[in-house]
Amino acid sequence: MRDLSRRIGLLALSFALAVAAPVLAADGPAATITVTGEGHVEAAPDLATLSLGVTTQGETASAAMEANSAALATVVARMKAAGIADRDVQTSNLSLNPNWQQAEGSDTPKIVGYVATNVLTVRVRKLATIGSVLDAAITDGANTLNGISFGLDDPEPALDKARVAAVKAARARAEMLVTAAGGTLGRIVSINESGSTMPPMPMPMYRMEAAMADAVPVEGGEVGMTASVTIVFEIEQ
Repeated sequence: MRDLSRRIGLLALSFALAVAAPVLAADGPAATITVTGEGHVEAAPDLATLSLGVTTQGETASAAMEANSAALATVVARMKAAGIADRDVQTSNLSLNPNWQQAEGSDTPKIVGYVATNVLTVRVRKLATIGSVLDAAITDGANTLNGISFGLDDPEPALDKARVAAVKAARARAEMLVTAAGGTLGRIVSINESGSTMPPMPMPMYRMEAAMADAVPVEGGEVGMTASVTIVFEIEQ
């Protein structure tokens, strides 16, 4: 009798485990796929940044600096007359260095004067005036031009479009891979902007288009904004 009861108990336990096994399997971690998508948007720039300044020489340090200050004051006045606001002009580099020379037949160099340099970063918000601003600056004493770059005064709208494109690209890639593997794409587990917690920095890209300014020829081209996102999807079997 006891043996019969024991056998019935073992059979009941085996049946319970067999029924519970699929349930336990269903409660396990779902399969996932991680994909990265990039989105790129181009827009016409509405902001230009110039790096220009004045370099002067003098027999003494004070003479070099005085000449530099006078020339730079004239340059700044002309740029402001051309429509550049005070907030868009900033000193980015100021230096005063001895001018060393080595006389022929001598092993010891000596100071023969001083060189003063003052470089400004200038933002131009009306791109049509870039040529005029450059022409005025160069005419009135600016003899150092380090370059020009183009951008967007408010990059967020273009960057948001790039983010949307990045998400669409990531989903399309995930659907393609999962479908090819015989599965079905499930819900989103997580979304992260790749590389940083801050919004991705704009990546300038230029296309050579003829956009001639008034005096000095300048080409604005287009500015490209790139965003990258990483998304984790569940896979439905």
